[in-house]
Amino acid sequence: MAYVVMGTHPKSMPKLDGSLKGKVLDFLQKIQINDATPGLHIEPIRNSADSRVRTGRVDLKFRAVLFRVDSSAGDTYYLYLGTWPHDDAIAMAAKSVLRVNPVNNVLEAILGGTNGKAERQRRSVVPDRTGQLSRIITGALPYLTKVGFTLADLVECLGLPEDVAERALAAADDYAINELAAEVGGWQGNALLELACGTSIDDIREKLGFTSSRIDRTLGENDQIIDALDNPASQMQFTLIDSNDELRRVLEGGDFAAWRTFLHPQQRAYVARDFSGPFRLSGGAGTGKTVVAIHRARMLAKRDPNARIILTTYNKTLAMGLEADLRVLDPELRIAQRPGDPGVYVAGIDKLAGAVLHMATDLTAALEVLFGPARRGVSPKRTRTDHVWRAVAKSVRSGLEPRLANPGFLEREYVSVVLANRVTTVDQYAKVARAGRGVRLNRAQRLSVWMLVEAFRQKSRDDGSLSFPEVLAVAAEYLQHRVTAGQPFLADHVLVDEAQDLHATHWALLRALAADGPNDLFIAEDSHQRIYGQPVVLSRFGIKIVGRARRLTLNYRTTAQNLHFAVNILTGGDYHDLEQGEESTNGYRSARLGPNPQQIECYTATEQFDRITDLVWQWLNEGVDPGTVAVLTRGQQDRDEFVTALVQRDIKAQALEGNPAAPGVVQVLTMHRSKGMEFSRVILAGVGETHMSAAGGMRAVLEEEREEAMLRERSLLYVAASRARDELVVTWNGKKSELLG
Repeated sequence: MAYVVMGTHPKSMPKLDGSLKGKVLDFLQKIQINDATPGLHIEPIRNSADSRVRTGRVDLKFRAVLFRVDSSAGDTYYLYLGTWPHDDAIAMAAKSVLRVNPVNNVLEAILGGTNGKAERQRRSVVPDRTGQLSRIITGALPYLTKVGFTLADLVECLGLPEDVAERALAAADDYAINELAAEVGGWQGNALLELACGTSIDDIREKLGFTSSRIDRTLGENDQIIDALDNPASQMQFTLIDSNDELRRVLEGGDFAAWRTFLHPQQRAYVARDFSGPFRLSGGAGTGKTVVAIHRARMLAKRDPNARIILTTYNKTLAMGLEADLRVLDPELRIAQRPGDPGVYVAGIDKLAGAVLHMATDLTAALEVLFGPARRGVSPKRTRTDHVWRAVAKSVRSGLEPRLANPGFLEREYVSVVLANRVTTVDQYAKVARAGRGVRLNRAQRLSVWMLVEAFRQKSRDDGSLSFPEVLAVAAEYLQHRVTAGQPFLADHVLVDEAQDLHATHWALLRALAADGPNDLFIAEDSHQRIYGQPVVLSRFGIKIVGRARRLTLNYRTTAQNLHFAVNILTGGDYHDLEQGEESTNGYRSARLGPNPQQIECYTATEQFDRITDLVWQWLNEGVDPGTVAVLTRGQQDRDEFVTALVQRDIKAQALEGNPAAPGVVQVLTMHRSKGMEFSRVILAGVGETHMSAAGGMRAVLEEEREEAMLRERSLLYVAASRARDELVVTWNGKKSELLG
């Protein structure tokens, strides 16, 4: 049996069509079983630059390029780098080399050229290790030289090839460096992006895992190569395939750098590292926080098959996506059917709370702590609360001024103050601290609010219902009583995605699920994407993350141009993280390049429908899959109007809500619904002051809460803009929204 290692090489790995993909899969599976199988024709290349290089017959026209590495232990590894037409494959293989980088111990495949496409001609240059020569010749400092980097830094400290380092040092600005990073890819591309951000050499080495990578140079060359496979930076481009199923998933995914296989060294570190307590991983949209959470859940389950792991997020739609990705990552992974069972239980956090209550035999103690001794029993019925608060405010003569007697303020006060602090009497409410609430209340106002709270609770008692936040609070309290009674915690590890959208009772439940200790809570969040949740301070809920928080900055989803546009939407907003520390977009970057986002001004709604239709038809005629095209709107009414307009213009389109996306159909959905999704082409439609105006959205918001509401509106547009992988278009009719700048 031989081991197959999948590898990628930027700009060289060709796309495989359907029939060839199946042949490559069959070829590699046969290698795994028996590399001497007749018909594989795995042959060395005469006079090759590396004696380990091989080509193998995929069919009569195509050959695979591989390196055969035989270890001293008797194991054989085949590093597969791609499949090319017969003559190109042989020409490329003859000039290709596999080596361990002597500076950073990263495994590198240096591919030879085919018709000059993959091999860059070396230039004769005078070494300029200080940048002095460049300064004399040009009279101006290139970008990296201006920052203070030298050729010695890039070559001798990072291990970049000298020609790549020379091109980087000659780059006039960070955009040129970005283009070079996109060209070279892998760890080299990542290093260049960090350099462009001004990251120090030592920090780059640490981020890419160079400082922790060791190779025993007394070993033979083949054994050094095999050891280098464990280097985190090597695993950005090489991964050992464990099974035929994994091999099939990689090939059928169509992208050999798929997240499920190749991870950035920083991502891999957060997947595997043990933490002494709760850990928070933040980062902008598309930086891979969800990827890390999924891989970490799998790692914890593999490490201990009996571990009880909960993977949760804001809503059921996002949770369905997490479970689907987890099953793709590892089809053999045990998915638990209820919280507390061995394996990974995946659910939206409201469903998780409901499952906890369903397991409970007696909720009396929990209900009394939260609602007082008068509350007995509860039905599984749950309800929305806005209409209840509105009815209560109209029917009860509380004396509360109208600006405060609105459902939004009352709901936030109830969840963040009353439920979070287990307040059951007016005396308790009159004295409780209201940390984080922007609106100050005097004693008379508190008494008026409490009258409405009591009426709200009486309504719940009458119909036997609980609101969603109440279900969460009861579930958290029940779990605490359960542990106090000597029963074990329900989970060993809890992982939370999209944590910025959670509120106080969510956090109370999460803290109650697992004991405070090593690897208890893993929190993935981006405060810039908070479009639902209320600002909280985690330490108030016994979740202490000081010193255990890190940030991802490299965007894997969208292009540098789209990222720049999305981040600019946040300009002027004062964002804070889950410990009320300042949240920044500094260092966010992407190695992918694409067209600049288009902004299309229209004079009428009909013109906007026509312009969007023309654009969609253009993409479809270029061969773009309709299912990868999305039109995002601010509200449901706008969404339905755009669906109608597209269908009337002969474009198959559907409104995406709770229903699964139909294949081959353009998706039209609200910006809120797009959270957690991505598309190749995205149109942000109707981003005018009529439909998406900061001022218009503030009419029903208290003056003291307008700043936070404004941040949510900016965040919503940022979320929507960051859904685009390749092309982003923004349209409006009339005056455009001031959120666009």
